[in-house]
Amino acid sequence: MGQQQLLLTILVTIIVGIASVVAINTFSSAADSANLDAVRQDLAQIASSSQAYYIKPTMLGGGGNSFATITFPADSIRSGSLQADNPNGQYLIGNRAAGSFTVTATPASGAVTSIVATVSADNMTQVTNQ
Repeated sequence: MGQQQLLLTILVTIIVGIASVVAINTFSSAADSANLDAVRQDLAQIASSSQAYYIKPTMLGGGGNSFATITFPADSIRSGSLQADNPNGQYLIGNRAAGSFTVTATPASGAVTSIVATVSADNMTQVTNQ
């Protein structure tokens, strides 16, 4: 009877170990997915605010139908600059032109290299770089 109990104990230990590894991997992948969702939401918020900036007259602090002078808003960590950070990742404005600009996001989780969003007056497209 002692050998059967020892075998059963070893078998249960192996099963619990495998279940723990699967649970840790599942949790990690869910955390990465949540971070990517948060970064995409941040990009959508940046695009929405930028489109409002685009249509606002320059006299009122807007772009006057141009993205050429767009920067991150004053409530970002580096206000008035082309770079911002938050717990979700880092964001960099580039390729500013009258009709569009890009925002490159680097997620904090490292799940993907970057997400590049191109924002225009009435549209936003995202491309994920692995």
